[in-house]
Formats: sequence, structure tokens, C-alpha cells
Amino acid sequence: MQVTSRSVTSEARRAQVLEATIAVVAEEGFARASFARIAERAGLSSTRLISYHFAGKDELVAALVEHVVAGIGAYVGPLVMRQDTARGRLRAYIEGVVGYADTHRAPMAALLQVVMSGAWGQGAAGPSDVSHLEQILREGQERGELRGFDPLVVASTVQRAVEAVPFQLQADPDLDCTAYAAELVELFDRATSADP
Repeated sequence: MQVTSRSVTSEARRAQVLEATIAVVAEEGFARASFARIAERAGLSSTRLISYHFAGKDELVAALVEHVVAGIGAYVGPLVMRQDTARGRLRAYIEGVVGYADTHRAPMAALLQVVMSGAWGQGAAGPSDVSHLEQILREGQERGELRGFDPLVVASTVQRAVEAVPFQLQADPDLDCTAYAAELVELFDRATSADP
């Protein structure tokens, strides 16, 4: 029983450190996200409490990326899978990622900072992996829904378009993300559709 209690406490502390890290990176930038600054933000008495849970900044950054990417996946994945067509899945992906960026601004800003610094680690799948989009596009082509094009090029372009949303939100916090997503959906539907 005691082990479970420690485990729950340990997980709560890790989550606390992770949330503080997201806040510091999002608000102050990756370069300023020192253990001292994170401990202060988390209300911890010592940076040793961070070191106890994360072996170093690389491990903390990897946990941040994993946390945010998992959040995006948990939000967007079910929206995409509810669709029966490639066009519908592409639309749901674009709307989902843009919507997530709008409603989860701090995690997305932190992820953006990490990506721009190249700090998510060697050999780890980065947050810009486009294999899921390529699969949607290839399946649409195989079913005749989508015209012939290079799925990697289009998937990469879609991904870069949705990744731009946190930049846009930093420049314009009042950005209408619903309209923004609708414009992207229209653009990529016209670009990929097999219909004339």
C-alpha cells in the first residue's frame, strides 16, 4: 500500500514539474528554462526535486514533447478515425490540430520552442512526423478519392501549415482559428481532390 502511495505522489510531482516546464518554456522561451526557473515556477524548494524525477534537461524535454504530442494525438486521433473518407480524415486532422492549438496554447507554444531549438533528442520521433498523414493520403489515392500527387510532399505541406498556427496565435491572440482551419481545409481539399 505504501509503494502505491509513493508512486502516486511521484507521478503527481512529475506532472507538477512537467506543467511548470511547459509554462516556463511557453512564456519565457526554451533558453531560459533552467531547472532553477522551473523549480521556482513549480513552487519547489530545490532543483533536486526535479533531478529526482528527470535525469537531466534532455529527459525533461523528451517528456515534455511526449506529453504534448500524446495530448494532440488523444484529441485529434478520435476525430480523424470517426471519418470514413480520406477527405473527411484530412479535414478532421486539420480542424483538430488547429483547434487543439487554439485551446492548448501553452503546451503548443512550448512544443514550438523545443522544436525550433532542435532539442527533442537524437533518433526520437519528432513532433513533425507526417507518416499518419501520408497514410491517409495514400489510402485516398488507392480508393480514387484523391488525385495523383506525392503523398510525402502534400503531407509535409499540410503539417507545416498546421504547425504555423502557434506562430499565428503569438502574433494575433484573437485569431479566428475556426475560420483559419476552414481556409486550410478548403485549400487542401481543392489541392488533393480527384473531383474536377
